[in-house]
Amino acid sequence: MTPDAPFHAGIAEGPEGGHAVWLRTRDGVRIRLGLWPEGAKGTVLICPGRTEYVEKYGRTAAALAARGYGCVAVDWRGQGLSDRPAKERMLGHVARFTDFQTDLAAVTAYLAPRPPAFLIAHSMGGAIALRAMIAGLPVRAAAFSAPMWGIGLSTPMRIGARVLSGVARIFGQGERFAPGTGLRSYVKSAAFEGNLLTRDAETYAWMQSQLTAEPALALAGPSIHWLREAMDECDALRPMPSPDIPAFCALGSAERLVDPAAIRTRMDAWPGGTLEIMADAEHEVMMEIPSVREAFYDRAAALFDRA
Repeated sequence: MTPDAPFHAGIAEGPEGGHAVWLRTRDGVRIRLGLWPEGAKGTVLICPGRTEYVEKYGRTAAALAARGYGCVAVDWRGQGLSDRPAKERMLGHVARFTDFQTDLAAVTAYLAPRPPAFLIAHSMGGAIALRAMIAGLPVRAAAFSAPMWGIGLSTPMRIGARVLSGVARIFGQGERFAPGTGLRSYVKSAAFEGNLLTRDAETYAWMQSQLTAEPALALAGPSIHWLREAMDECDALRPMPSPDIPAFCALGSAERLVDPAAIRTRMDAWPGGTLEIMADAEHEVMMEIPSVREAFYDRAAALFDRA
């Protein structure tokens, strides 16, 4: 029997009946899975981005429920309430990027009696989901929000990051914060004005309030090792052909965190794939102003309805 896990319904603002369970991965890591009631049209698997957690997708669950879909979301290892491998709890770290596939395997095994038919993936979750879909994850359609198929670094910065990570690996310093990051959660510490995530002040305040109410959900900057693993994963995925599964991808025209060129290149070659540029939107399309996020959910639901 899978034990219940903490679930903060009050800050999630999702449909009634939301709850969470603990899962144990095959390598012994405890991860948290959040579940909302199954919808008449099926269930959507949500693959969150770096620093995110189940409760952040409560409003997404409500939007999907209004369109006839249930959903589940996972706290990846190293974030949310799942086990965190780094010595510094606030450090975003993973030993190997493919360890996230082990997390996803635990999720799909738990959901095997009623597997999700659809998928929504944001940012880092887009890289995790893409590898899983290429390997045969049985979903009928997928919607992506600013997927991390490349990291938004200039060529000199990318070269510098590789050199630094190589040196850090040699000297056992991979669990140091990547340059320009630190011990503070971006959402908790960055003012709304000029933030990289959303133009919607109310949603940004809501995200901040979640972390104030439940500080254990917060995560700060990534490790040098995480950055190297993420860059290597993007490089490894780049030549792989996209799966022949209908897909929709939304990208904000003001995107500053992931690489828009990598997204355009993949979606141009995706069989049955479409890319929509959301005018003036920042990184988090699902946390954007109402017109943007509702357009995303409408497009995703329309794709799922046809699949």
